Amino acid sequence: MSPVVRSKQQLATRSQTQRPAMTDPIDQLQGRSLPSRRTILRGVAGGTLAATLPACASPERLPAVPTGQAGRASVLGVPNERFFPASNVGALEKEFYDSFTRLTIAKGLKSPFELPKLEMLAISGGGENGAFGAGLLCGWTDQGTRPEFEVVTGISTGALTAPFAFLGPRYDAQLKAVYTELDAKKVLVARYFTAALWDDAMADNAPLYKTISHYLDDRMLADIARAYEGGRLLLVASTDLDAQQPVIWNVGAIAKSGHPKAAETIRKVLLASAAIPGAFPPTMVDVTLDGKAYQEMHVDGGAFAQTFLYPPSITATRRQRLQARLPTLKLDAYVIRNGRLDAEWANVERRTLGIAGRAIATMITSAGYNDVVKIYFNCQRDDIGYHLAFMGSDFNTPLPAPFDPAYMKALYDYGYQRARRGYDWSMKPPLI
Repeated sequence: MSPVVRSKQQLATRSQTQRPAMTDPIDQLQGRSLPSRRTILRGVAGGTLAATLPACASPERLPAVPTGQAGRASVLGVPNERFFPASNVGALEKEFYDSFTRLTIAKGLKSPFELPKLEMLAISGGGENGAFGAGLLCGWTDQGTRPEFEVVTGISTGALTAPFAFLGPRYDAQLKAVYTELDAKKVLVARYFTAALWDDAMADNAPLYKTISHYLDDRMLADIARAYEGGRLLLVASTDLDAQQPVIWNVGAIAKSGHPKAAETIRKVLLASAAIPGAFPPTMVDVTLDGKAYQEMHVDGGAFAQTFLYPPSITATRRQRLQARLPTLKLDAYVIRNGRLDAEWANVERRTLGIAGRAIATMITSAGYNDVVKIYFNCQRDDIGYHLAFMGSDFNTPLPAPFDPAYMKALYDYGYQRARRGYDWSMKPPLI
């Protein structure tokens, strides 16, 4: 979850009408006050001011990976554990090709072109709005036409959903539980307001790590590894703040590695992808480079994009075959946008934080829309079927507080019922 996902919009947009801090219905957690969205936004926006004040102490870290060397640093020593598409897309391209080869062998075919069709799924960020995608997937199962996806990608709350979506209907009960039984106590522990000055975030997301660990157990890890071995890809993204670039994590390869820290690494990756900068602490990832220890700072992948599917260069050969009228593999792409794509009106306060917050909300809205448009045009160019789902303006249940259970249950049911009846996928984004 980052400054580019739906839940972050709430930090800005809904702060215009909230009462002062410490009045949210879920304020008293473990004997301490939960900061309101206004408080979190003020803490984040006040970072520049805080930097000018004398600090008592600040969180420590190991040295960052030297400039330009991020692509060479290793977490577990697994060659294809992650990719840096902004600087080198070749390794990711190879991973896609290798996966298609494994898939072909697993299905007993002689060529990938003998595969009837490949299905891809991209799940966006959106905080508590991830309940929409969860409901849609479970309703799709009950409707009876949900395919098995060969490629699943996720960012932020989409990264938390992605493993369940990747493993299919057998994990629907767990997916439903995540978004209908979750509350703020399973996500965060509030810190005092002074955390805006002296700490690395306004809240501690240790409860979310515990929640992730509860679901991502040895059984799920083994199932992900088997699916990867069979030629399917599960990819989630985080942002390396030191290197200032996105990182795509090859969750299946990490699970298949058998490394004793594989499960811990995947859990930390999912936590990082869901770490709203300023609101939640960054995830510190220990790496080695040339035998030396370093530490990377990872936050929400939404800092770069709210949704991703594949780098355009991966389909260069496909485009050449299309132009030469040679046989090509049939591909379908499904995009679940955990949020609305239309504008939401607000009466903006004529105050610095009100204006700044609304500007952030506007950037979030436009970034979410731009991502689904970019994927659409890539699919058009590459002759890939495009299917888009998003929250409609007909869902108008108010969100009274972050991760409100009643809101998420209502949104889950909204997505479920629409899919159960047969979801009306959009063949292109609105206004296109």
